[in-house]
Amino acid sequence: MQKKEKIKQITTTAMMIAISVVIGYFCKTFLNFGFGLYRITFENLPIIMTGIIFGPIAGGIVGLASDMISYFLSPQTYPPNLIVTLGATMVGVVSGIVSKYVVKKKGNLQIIASGSLAHLIGSMIIKPIGLFQFYQWLTLMRIPLYLIIAPIEIAIICLLLNRKSFAKIVGYR
Repeated sequence: MQKKEKIKQITTTAMMIAISVVIGYFCKTFLNFGFGLYRITFENLPIIMTGIIFGPIAGGIVGLASDMISYFLSPQTYPPNLIVTLGATMVGVVSGIVSKYVVKKKGNLQIIASGSLAHLIGSMIIKPIGLFQFYQWLTLMRIPLYLIIAPIEIAIICLLLNRKSFAKIVGYR
């Protein structure tokens, strides 16, 4: 990879971390219902997008960093949960693996498959396992919430990456 492309990847990845943290902070503060268990949040959108554009390593880094940073900035008082952080990391890793190795052709199918599997594994399986210790069976109520959030995030990513100007800026060609 050329030096210019590497710098672009690093800066775009850093911006995606910042975007995810801001979205997460806003949603955890203002769209939070049930003491942290239920919230409407789109913080996975930049994580999934990074995985799709730059691959599983960059996606995983964005998931890990954004979850850790947003934990430290969060007004909530729960202790850190490394299983939930693993879930956020896997959202980026899975979206990157699917887009780089399973559905290689760029387009809506790649985005839908990457986002769907990332949410299934990271948001609907791993994160609820981590939250189970605090909320027990109430954690399962998060799954229907992600059945609504995931398609919205995926549709937004499709809209963004189908715009030639945006795709060019972030390197999705």
